[in-house]
Amino acid sequence: MSLKVNEIFYSIQGESTYAGYPCVLIRLSGCNLRCSFCDTRYAYTEGVSMEISEILETVAGYGCPLVEITGGEPLLQEETPALILSLLEKSYRVLMETNGSMDISRVDPRCVRIIDVKCPSSGESHRNDLQNLNRLTGGDEIKFVIADRTDYEYAKMILLRNQRIEEIAVPVHFSPAFGGISLETLASWILEDRLPVRVHVQLHKIIWPGESGR
Repeated sequence: MSLKVNEIFYSIQGESTYAGYPCVLIRLSGCNLRCSFCDTRYAYTEGVSMEISEILETVAGYGCPLVEITGGEPLLQEETPALILSLLEKSYRVLMETNGSMDISRVDPRCVRIIDVKCPSSGESHRNDLQNLNRLTGGDEIKFVIADRTDYEYAKMILLRNQRIEEIAVPVHFSPAFGGISLETLASWILEDRLPVRVHVQLHKIIWPGESGR
């Protein structure tokens, strides 16, 4: 059983409640969206075929207990849930970042499923599968990348219309689009509206400025 893999690398996890921890990232190839601010366009098509056993061997070489599956869009590949299950069975803590357009219920709920809900400035908000918000467990997370006030109001609307997010205490991250609105501006809006969300930054881009996708 094989998957098309763009890259596997050891870095600092940058975009979740696990931000700051050493992490092995498995970037899978292919994406069904074309977001305006995408920083990993190289993953749309580039990649090599790897058996799950090869991926596990490569990951094991880093000696790190935290693994993230990212993309591209991981759920485009039918074998991704099997890869995640194999990692879980090896006792890794597994995260998966998804663009939110595909059904997350295919993935073992022991995996931390991080849904990147697309806001209007991405050009892909119409592709959100908002039923995923009903598929969340308390171990999952949500992220909104916000470029302007329209994006902020959209994200706020999603939260206010889905009380279950707060009921099951899913962490919600509001992250300014890189090069867009300032952290100060985003923080002031959140404070004004008293939203129960986290101001979030792409930590890896602060550590390694200019390195796309890292």
